[in-house]
Amino acid sequence: MTVRVYPGGRVEITVPISTRPEVVEAFVARHRRWIDSKVAAFSSRPNPALEPLPERIALQALGREWNVTYLPGSRSVVRPRGGDELEVRGDVQRQADTRQALRSWLVEEARSALEPWLASVATSCELSYQRLQLRRQRTRWGSCSRSGTISLNVCLLFQPPPVVRYLLVHELCHTRHMNHSSRYWKLVAEHEPDYEQLDRALTRGWQHVPGWVYTEDRP
Repeated sequence: MTVRVYPGGRVEITVPISTRPEVVEAFVARHRRWIDSKVAAFSSRPNPALEPLPERIALQALGREWNVTYLPGSRSVVRPRGGDELEVRGDVQRQADTRQALRSWLVEEARSALEPWLASVATSCELSYQRLQLRRQRTRWGSCSRSGTISLNVCLLFQPPPVVRYLLVHELCHTRHMNHSSRYWKLVAEHEPDYEQLDRALTRGWQHVPGWVYTEDRP
């Protein structure tokens, strides 16, 4: 059984199908203090809509950081300027438009990085998939459908490279086992022996995702 707490305070308990309700209740009771502390930690984070626009963006997965400069313009658009500079043009008073432009830039960075990365890991693990989808989600880092479509959260770019690779391995192994059975975890361990430690790091990874990625305010 596992328990995870996501941004916004959502708590997810994963249990085997045959688990009795009283066993689940005991499990939750044993971890109640940890759950409450995580929910409180997420609740204490400032409202993303009130956070200022970022002056610097760091994408750990790529080992890159950018200084962000805001300039007036007729529409919100992000343009790279030099190796570590991002120029954002538009009306900064319309912060919803500016954040949306930054999110669009993030998706393109994710597409450029994660598509070849997933293909490379699939080849090294001798696992195959049908296609890749990129999403911006609040509660899931990735998923794999029965048809072989792997979905990845663009927020993986805020995670360290070993954590990202583990998530890629995790989803690719679902192309063989659409569950979290012992056979599934054995396959994961073959390709990523440190998966337990990396999975814990991934669970904590939401704290690395800045508020502008999720804010859906309106101008």
